[in-house]
Amino acid sequence: EIKRQTLIELVDFVSSSTSKFSELAIEEIVRMVSANIFRALPPSTHEIVSVDLFDPDEDEPSMEPAWSHLQSIYDLFLRFITSTEMDAKVVKRYVDHSFILKLIDLFESEDSRERECLKTILHRIYGKFMVHRPFIRKSINNVLYRFIFETERHSGIAELLEILGSIINGFALPLKEEHKLFLVRVLIPLHKPKCVSFYHRQLTYCIPQFVEKEMKLADTVIRGLLRYWPLTNSQKEVLFLGELEEVLEVTQPPEFQRCMSPLFRQIGRCLNSSHFQVINPFPYTGKIPKALPMPLGFSLFTPKMPPKISIIFLVNAPSK
Repeated sequence: EIKRQTLIELVDFVSSSTSKFSELAIEEIVRMVSANIFRALPPSTHEIVSVDLFDPDEDEPSMEPAWSHLQSIYDLFLRFITSTEMDAKVVKRYVDHSFILKLIDLFESEDSRERECLKTILHRIYGKFMVHRPFIRKSINNVLYRFIFETERHSGIAELLEILGSIINGFALPLKEEHKLFLVRVLIPLHKPKCVSFYHRQLTYCIPQFVEKEMKLADTVIRGLLRYWPLTNSQKEVLFLGELEEVLEVTQPPEFQRCMSPLFRQIGRCLNSSHFQVINPFPYTGKIPKALPMPLGFSLFTPKMPPKISIIFLVNAPSK
């Protein structure tokens, strides 16, 4: 109880402070935060239960028993990081690469409340300390690489993608080669894991931004989706179709022409599905006429379409 009251007083002090924090105070705050939040996490539910059997709606995640205490620590640190009285040049010596790596490791926590706090804090650190930005991006990439190609198990992929969504939104034009490689090597392969539904909404927010910023990437994105297209999982296929719709919304005619042949072949296969949401073609074929002016679209597309799609395409074409 004494510790809790002390933390409350510290939160109030940091929030209302009108003088610069001394280096000693900064060092002690970071040390106190480190001693309280950095810890070994218990085994996650998805490490005990198979990914195929784990259902986030049915299986209860383990909640952090000491959350009421941790919440005060996170609240204090967030207010400290965002304080106008904090000297970023001094703080960056203590909120260093080692600290950031340990912070990112905590995204494995099963407690969604903790991951939400971590997401906010890491995003604030990214915005506040420009010198740490490349390292934060690289560290998140490494977590995603390990998830995609080794474990396919991690509790915080959705939250990490939310941070990346904001980061991508701020990418300057023209896009750096590093950022394009991130799309090709990380974001597109994130469609591979079986548990993609756990973070697909956040992934769908990230990817179309690349197409909006650089139109030529539409072909890369669409072909990437087709490469990882599910063969036997209808629910996953519905997710892919929804994402394809989002990408087609921002695709321009020249880029669309480059990938239309494999795209229509896949849509043709979807029409043979037994799943009613997959076989329904209108949500995604309805976007296709917007990509090219008529009647150029018909002359280019209809010879390449399976017969079923040709009929649907013609029926749904806008009238002059």
